[in-house]
Amino acid sequence: MYNILIVEDHTLIRFGLKTAFESKEFIKEIYEASNAEDAIELCKKHKIDAVIMDLGLPNMNGIEATQEIKKINNKIKIIILTSHNSEEEVIESIKAGASAYCSKDINPEKLADTVLSVIEGAAWFDPKISNVVLNAVAKDKKSYTDNFDKEYNLTDREKEVLEYICEGLNNNEISKILDVSINTVKVHVSSIIQKLGVEDRTQVVVKAYKSLNKA
Repeated sequence: MYNILIVEDHTLIRFGLKTAFESKEFIKEIYEASNAEDAIELCKKHKIDAVIMDLGLPNMNGIEATQEIKKINNKIKIIILTSHNSEEEVIESIKAGASAYCSKDINPEKLADTVLSVIEGAAWFDPKISNVVLNAVAKDKKSYTDNFDKEYNLTDREKEVLEYICEGLNNNEISKILDVSINTVKVHVSSIIQKLGVEDRTQVVVKAYKSLNKA
């Protein structure tokens, strides 16, 4: 069972979120904060597994709060829940360490599933938002694949698979394009994830974006 922290300055929304999670079997404790400062203190005092973070907080915003919480404990998973979906905010949230970015109109059951999957190591971005990251990376494939080749010693085939991952293709689609078995693609994807030191495909894309930024 896991402890979660809901950070939301609107009392009614915070109450609704707490109510939605109270019946979930994977939840042990639910903590609440109406601002970033209180959230940070709660993360210092308690073992928090995941934080549901609003971006539009008073004083310190959600992105800044995410950065501070990740400094306290990098293992805490941050799920951004917001009505904001500008490219800048999405990218800055990712760079701050968020593992998921959800619109506030998300179905409560889907949000609960997302929180659990993120705690267990996945990453998730609302389909309307994930394209922002993919588009940012896809603008210059050569820059990030060349940079990755130097830093992580990717093979030519792994660089090719990396490009398709960053275009949002799944393993089956990649296997058809490369005319190889899906198991072969899985081996390449696993190797890329291991070499980059990340946990999943979404984090591969995030790291590609950061690499592109440094290039």
